Amino acid sequence: MATVKEKTSFRQQFSALKNIPPFLKLVWGTSKAMTLGNILLRIIKAAIPLAILYVGKEIIDEVIHLIQDQEADRTYLWTVLAIELGLAVLSDLINRAIMLLDSLLGDLFSNQTSGQLIQHAAKLDLYQFEDPTFYDKLERARRQTTGRTVLMSQVLEQFQDAITIVFLGAGLVAFNPWLLLILFVAVIPAFLGETHFNQKTYSLTRSWTPERRELDYLRYIGASDETAKEVKIFGLADFLADRFQELANRYYEANKSIAIKRAFWGSALSSLGTISYYGAYVFIIVQTTSGIITVGTLTFLAGSFARMRGMLQSIMRRFSQITEGALYLKDLFDFFALEPTIANKKVAHQLPRPIQKGFTFENVSFKYLNSERWAIRNLSFHLEVGEKLALVGENGAGKTTLVKLLARLYEPNEGRILLDGVDLKDYDLADLRQQIGIIFQDYIRFQLKASENIAVGNIDSRTQLPVIKDAAQKSLADTVIEELPGQYEQVLGKRFAEGVELSGGQWQKIALGRAYMRDAQLLILDEPTSALDARAEHEVFQRFAELIQGKSAVLISHRFSTVRMADRILFLENGQLLELGSHEELVAKDGKYAELFKLQARGYLE
Repeated sequence: MATVKEKTSFRQQFSALKNIPPFLKLVWGTSKAMTLGNILLRIIKAAIPLAILYVGKEIIDEVIHLIQDQEADRTYLWTVLAIELGLAVLSDLINRAIMLLDSLLGDLFSNQTSGQLIQHAAKLDLYQFEDPTFYDKLERARRQTTGRTVLMSQVLEQFQDAITIVFLGAGLVAFNPWLLLILFVAVIPAFLGETHFNQKTYSLTRSWTPERRELDYLRYIGASDETAKEVKIFGLADFLADRFQELANRYYEANKSIAIKRAFWGSALSSLGTISYYGAYVFIIVQTTSGIITVGTLTFLAGSFARMRGMLQSIMRRFSQITEGALYLKDLFDFFALEPTIANKKVAHQLPRPIQKGFTFENVSFKYLNSERWAIRNLSFHLEVGEKLALVGENGAGKTTLVKLLARLYEPNEGRILLDGVDLKDYDLADLRQQIGIIFQDYIRFQLKASENIAVGNIDSRTQLPVIKDAAQKSLADTVIEELPGQYEQVLGKRFAEGVELSGGQWQKIALGRAYMRDAQLLILDEPTSALDARAEHEVFQRFAELIQGKSAVLISHRFSTVRMADRILFLENGQLLELGSHEELVAKDGKYAELFKLQARGYLE
């Protein structure tokens, strides 16, 4: 929980404006044609208010002239009236065109940045996703992909209003430059107030990111198909609701304090601006009644002053919102600036095809971020080409960590891993992972079609149904899919309409199909069959061993009746190699493996 809240200074706020140019570059890259069209339309729209005010002045002066001279020609009056009508229609049409472009460009921008975020996140290291600080950055960045389209419109509106003010300001200066000074006095205090409270709001939102993630998590587990059973059976509804309410109320109270102060000072400073405005209005009226200016000029100046005041207030308020948006935008660019530490060298080798010697661990040690305990310690062994190696050990022994090191999802803190005598770091990362197929115990149940669920093992082959069917037949997933209403086109899971949920065993057969989707030289099964009974798991592994003849494989299972079919068994304890050999060799050794094997065998006999 956050106890010390971050504070953001005015300097930091204005410094955040440096994020606007790269943001606009992203917008420009989204669609050059729509961006350019939007800008041109806004330039035209910016000149219309001055033109309408001037035409209005001419109409009023002409009406007064015609009242005084009933015989005068009315052609000019109808001409300027028609011009004002044309300007009003044009303004409306341009405004609608701008709204359309804003909407389309905003949607495209949101889609593009969301896609870029997904792609960039995939490049980052696995350990980064296990860091809460990283998750805060990811959460803030994710929110910007949908929330910053408003910023785009605000920046373009700021550009448009600035041009309009230049036109209107020229008219005021021609009459009396002091009106501009009064105008700025009227709006600057309110602007400073808005900027101050926007900074407060941003600081609160940023510093509460962990709590907001917890609120989202509580919302999810409190009302989800995946957690419904536990919530009901353990009676967790009140606990989750109370915890959510307590955290939500603390955030509400912190936000309420800022909102009240903002409302008070905003009202006071706005009143000051209103008084200044009417002071200038009085000055213009006095000039008119003294005969210095005409009634038409009065309406022109009063209209110009009122519009400029409104626009300056909008500009100041929007500027404050833009600086706030730029602060949030910083979160997106900060995330894009993150770089993986596991990456290709400048010159990376392709994997040998086929692998000649196999994988070698040389005194490999690894510990997780912010952990004092070694997950793997001084581990050395060799995995031969075509060998089936089983990893055995109690929970937390380091089995899953070992296979993640093998796939270079992690890198050793000490020692090195070699492939055909070459360090894994020297190989092309994408090529390495393409040649390794892994199915983890905590595989994802994608709410996609059955065919797509299998195709994720080699997503480039998602349109090749014969390949998918072959993988399904090898994993026995075909027996599951053939019973589905839509077969390979059937959506799995209950998240979407007409989706069909599968049992744990059925899901595991689908997941196993992914292992057969790629022609990998090393296949790893990390307890993906834990939901199957011992006999079914043995049959799956037996089939797996037969189907991957000539390829290397790493199998992880708690069932000794299954792992005994491996060529060798590596027994891990506290991240260290305790025993290594075939099933018969380890049983004959009568060590820890033999002890646990006999214990498990006795459990089946009793």
